[in-house]
Amino acid sequence: MSPIAFNCSAALPLTPDELAQQILDVANWPNFRGYGPIPGIKSAVLEVRTPNIVGTRIRVTNLDGSTHVEEIVQWQPDQRLQLRMHEFSAPVSRLATDFLETWEFQRRDCETQVRRSFELNAKSRFGWLALWMISFFLKRAVRRHLREMGTSK
Repeated sequence: MSPIAFNCSAALPLTPDELAQQILDVANWPNFRGYGPIPGIKSAVLEVRTPNIVGTRIRVTNLDGSTHVEEIVQWQPDQRLQLRMHEFSAPVSRLATDFLETWEFQRRDCETQVRRSFELNAKSRFGWLALWMISFFLKRAVRRHLREMGTSK
């Protein structure tokens, strides 16, 4: 079964390194406010921080009480980062194995072109259909988050 994939792009006034540091700073994570049935983030806690960042694990608690872990699986802060979301609490644990989020950065003049790509991996055909519907709201949440990152410098 193919993953449900989508991406969002924005030009932000931050450098790739500033963006990477914002992502690594869990104090910023509650700035993700969600959209519709996609809950915002209540808190994020570093469970494990590795010396080279790859393998760092962040435990996320959402405003609706659901939880998941985000693990950094790629860390090239000047160009690309990838996080794997997994260990979901219910109901997402019944629908998905994991989500992959990739951030790609390209610096141009005084701004950085940012592309956030997602792959939502379903456990079943029913899960795939549910994730497909959820992806519309998640995409809106990500777009809003990118816009807000651009105005928070």
